[in-house]
Amino acid sequence: MVLCFKDRQRVVFSRVPRENTYMALDLSSLKKSIAALDNSINSYSGNKNNKSLTGRDLETMKAGIIQNFEVAYEMCWKFMKRWIEEEVSPNIVDGVPRRELYRVSAENLLISDVDLWMDYHKARNLTAHTYNSGNADCASEAAMKFIHDAKKFLKTLEAKND
Repeated sequence: MVLCFKDRQRVVFSRVPRENTYMALDLSSLKKSIAALDNSINSYSGNKNNKSLTGRDLETMKAGIIQNFEVAYEMCWKFMKRWIEEEVSPNIVDGVPRRELYRVSAENLLISDVDLWMDYHKARNLTAHTYNSGNADCASEAAMKFIHDAKKFLKTLEAKND
């Protein structure tokens, strides 16, 4: 098990032995974070027209989407980095800007659209200022788009992780 402390978050990357001495990433934490985001989006979508809920209730649900987006986004880029370090080169993405990480990820067919992932990065940076309702709306809208790409990334990583 490897512990990574980065950006004030503790991420645990457990290693599972593979044949030929290669190691597979334990994707359970990534799966959980994406599932949590998916659940919060589905809950909000299913209840946004419920007349018995107040505006405050809906804002609280939206805050849940934003929080789960933050976690899922952070987990995605950290797993991209980890996979590249394990499968491509140990130091190729150390200290590089996010755009470069996404470019290398695209080159290795983990993602398909660098600019789209940069948009998610910008939306994630907005989440630090969610007290602004405009930022909260932008972040939650980005999260609703992000969930599809996060699921796609997870499937790609699962296929490459076997």
